Amino acid sequence: MNDSINFQHDTSDSAMEEVAAELLRQDPDGMRWAGVVRRTYDMIYNGQETGRYQWSQLMKTEKTHFGTMFEINAQREFQFSGGDKTDFRIAGHEVDAKWSQIDGGWMLPPEVFDELALVATGNDRESCWSLGLIRVTEDVRRIKVNRDQKTQLNRLGRQSIRWLWRNTELRPNVLLTLSESAVEHIFDSIYGTQRTHRLFREAEGYIVHRNAVATVSKQLDAQKRVRSNGGSRGALRSEGYLILSGKYHRDIASGFGLPLLLADEYISVRVVPTDDSTGVLIGGRRWRRAKPGESVTEPAPHLKEKVNSSEGSSDGS
Repeated sequence: MNDSINFQHDTSDSAMEEVAAELLRQDPDGMRWAGVVRRTYDMIYNGQETGRYQWSQLMKTEKTHFGTMFEINAQREFQFSGGDKTDFRIAGHEVDAKWSQIDGGWMLPPEVFDELALVATGNDRESCWSLGLIRVTEDVRRIKVNRDQKTQLNRLGRQSIRWLWRNTELRPNVLLTLSESAVEHIFDSIYGTQRTHRLFREAEGYIVHRNAVATVSKQLDAQKRVRSNGGSRGALRSEGYLILSGKYHRDIASGFGLPLLLADEYISVRVVPTDDSTGVLIGGRRWRRAKPGESVTEPAPHLKEKVNSSEGSSDGS
């Protein structure tokens, strides 16, 4: 076999093309599948109870269980029917879901031989994920099997995957984005409220998923630690911090040039008043993002409880 050959998926497999078309119809930009991957990582970490936030902290049995949780979350999201031999029936065809943390490491049992496999992989630290389709025929799988009669794709199989999304962006895990020293500082307090304050200080300008808040606070009412009344939003105002919610403050975040937030995400930004007309109007005054090291002499503005159409400001969790 010539190693330079670039094998392509077999477009003559009409069933595969029908499944691919249905998956793309349900999720054209991959956001729903990205959510499945993000949700599965966060469920496996179980940060609210354990304080864990990365793959290396998991036990071997938990890592093995990831694939099952990925399958369950996919079924919940897309309401796939169950297959006769495989996990799903999509567009009328049997499809088995396979996850591997190692790209190409999918373990394939005999029941998926000659069937379609939906293969997925991801890397939380690199904030990326991939998902594709392959028909597990004899020519694309290894001859060698383990004691459970499972095998893997061979080189031809790995090169023949019909990728629908390849190394696509995964919503970030802020605790893997920050420096190790910053994360150590966040967790170096016995008080959940203080840990949450530290999170929003250290993660200024970074997307913070609600699961990161739960992981840091390790409290059942974790999201209350963000709000104005006794939470970080109120406590950090005096330091010039606004804590914006993707559910209520997306327009304000956009005005500061911050990343687009989803409904279950937050972002903190340190602000100072400005006379510049390009500043963001909040509470009758204009504000800009503070420069690194710039002193803050006034508290951040209070975010109103209800949306004001003239200012686009609101409050909420």
